Amino acid sequence: MSSTGLSHVTFIVSDLDRMEQLLTAVLGAVRVYDSGSETFSLSRERFFLIGEGDAATWVAIMEGDAALPRTYNHVAFQVLREDLPALRETVAGLGLDIRPPRSRVDGEGDSMYFYDHDGHLFELHAGFLRERLTVYSAIAPGGDAQA
Repeated sequence: MSSTGLSHVTFIVSDLDRMEQLLTAVLGAVRVYDSGSETFSLSRERFFLIGEGDAATWVAIMEGDAALPRTYNHVAFQVLREDLPALRETVAGLGLDIRPPRSRVDGEGDSMYFYDHDGHLFELHAGFLRERLTVYSAIAPGGDAQA
């Protein structure tokens, strides 16, 4: 037996409203649930959908102590390449810390990385795994590309 795919991503955040602003303004998230003062789980929480239909990603945010060290652990969301400049402006307008880009191999896709107010690292990525594996295979033909 194996997993059938990603169920959801949960972020522990210090301010639900502030994180909701990020999710809606940057990722086009739609809130589908707000626990209000109820705590069916560990704390107050909100659920969002990002994307369309059955392929939408469920993102949960829960109120809590969210102090995190800044690392490269991150979650990446698919975006259109032509939307990256406007998204950079939106992220900057929210006062979020944009991380300098990492070095890239031509053809592996374009990305923008930024930290939310609680230290979670987000990536907005324009590119697909198959494209990246094709580029890597051309550079290092002995690599194992199975996607």
